[in-house]
Amino acid sequence: MRPMRLLILGPMLAAVMACAAAAQQGPEIPGSNSTADHTKFEILKQDFKSGPEVTKACISCHTEADDQMMHSIHFNWDFDHPETGQQLGKRNVINAFCGSVAGNEPRCTSCHAGYGWEDMNQPPPQQSTAVDCLVCHDRSGQYTKTATGAGHPPLDPVKPGTKTITGAEAWPVDLAKAAQSVGMPGRDNCGNCHFYGGGGDNVKHGDLSSALYNPSRDVDVHMSADGENFTCSTCHVSDKHQWDGSRYAAHASDDKGTGKPGARRDVSTCQSCHGNEPHEANLKGIKLNDHTDVLACQTCHIPEFARGGVATKTVWDWSTAGRLKDGKPYHEDGFVQSDGKHLHTYLSTKGDFDWGENVTPIYAWFDGQVEYTTGEKTIDPTKVVEVNKVKGDRADGRSRIWPFKRMEGRQAYDKNLLHLVYTHVWGPTTDTAFWTNFDWGKAIEAGMKAAGQNYSGEYDFVDTHMYWPITHMVAPADQALDCESCHATDGRMVGLAGVFMPGTDPNGWVGMLGKLIVLAALAGVALHGMIRLLGGKKGGHHG
Repeated sequence: MRPMRLLILGPMLAAVMACAAAAQQGPEIPGSNSTADHTKFEILKQDFKSGPEVTKACISCHTEADDQMMHSIHFNWDFDHPETGQQLGKRNVINAFCGSVAGNEPRCTSCHAGYGWEDMNQPPPQQSTAVDCLVCHDRSGQYTKTATGAGHPPLDPVKPGTKTITGAEAWPVDLAKAAQSVGMPGRDNCGNCHFYGGGGDNVKHGDLSSALYNPSRDVDVHMSADGENFTCSTCHVSDKHQWDGSRYAAHASDDKGTGKPGARRDVSTCQSCHGNEPHEANLKGIKLNDHTDVLACQTCHIPEFARGGVATKTVWDWSTAGRLKDGKPYHEDGFVQSDGKHLHTYLSTKGDFDWGENVTPIYAWFDGQVEYTTGEKTIDPTKVVEVNKVKGDRADGRSRIWPFKRMEGRQAYDKNLLHLVYTHVWGPTTDTAFWTNFDWGKAIEAGMKAAGQNYSGEYDFVDTHMYWPITHMVAPADQALDCESCHATDGRMVGLAGVFMPGTDPNGWVGMLGKLIVLAALAGVALHGMIRLLGGKKGGHHG
């Protein structure tokens, strides 16, 4: 069968969407996407000594931007879930990667959209100049943050060995050049943090990697320059610096999809551009449109993730961390990425890893909500602990079957209180940091103290799963899943609750009925043949 196809946009619609994606990659001509040429502003021509000085200049004109930003999840890292009642956000949750922000602030807050947040027991700095305007709006291509500087950029002179948030050698940032270049965010602005979550390129999400800076059409048909050349904010719409698309409360379905690009400013859904009947009005397209009340668009149109030559971590076992050779930490690079880069499969600081490219997702019913195993939630260590439980049900009317990356982990927990623990891993000058002393007891005690949590003093390790919805790396229509991908005995949906899939069980009643029909047809053909044969012989005898 032919693959599923999204509605082909006409020239006029394509032009509208291209306008929405006007902020492209790389350095721009100052003022090209704005009604103001920032190179002409005297206030931006000064010799800035720090990021906050630039922000002070920015908000002298953009008087409400700092307040808007400081009420966003990008700045607060805090989210009160309206349905589950959980207090989430990066500052609160435990993950299956580097564990927790608490206790590791200067390292983790290197990607904070502000400056100087060094203590999760306190809110982010409340001065208006603590907001980092340049991290999202620099279009000079040379602004960055240091990997361990609590959000501050590297300035001249840069200490030898300093790294940026992407892992590159740090360079002195020209703040005046950055300030005069500002424009709408490009993929690089968002990607410099989001592509490198979890400690490296594509480690965390699986569908967010450096391949999306300038992807081919095969990797992402929306972001490719040969496709729509979208930036992240084309889909992740915003209003007063409030962005849509948080994983804590996603839109698993959109019954109000308009099919008009940019018409809705409150959702980042496929339907908000493509509508709820996206396929062509032919026999197959009508049948495919019948699937939209069951399947997320991503399920068929993102057949694999970690495409484009950048692998993603699929397994992270913290329990093996701490091994030394001759009293020193070591590493093993046992995975070769398709671009030839060797990736670590063991680090004394982090344990054992597995990697994958072109990974087939797992599938689950998803209503957009997740329930986190937070630090105070009791776990059962005899079972796999779901760090974030995906919620959804076939019968609720809003859930859809979604693709996910499932991160398999093994991480520490309190043996007596039966809670996942916070760990203090980063800190080159502290005795309690695991990456310094390789002592889990000290690292956990310090991490729990930093998070304000009780700790019994005894720990062990438990298997965990963490789920990441796959929604980037949309393939061209001719590479979407075909019908046999699901409607087969070994199809992708086999075993998924709430799914009746004709063609997947040859021994079920539908399969048996099909077999009987085939056998009946064969018997009819055989009987017809015998009659003709006998009739022919009889006719020959009388001839």
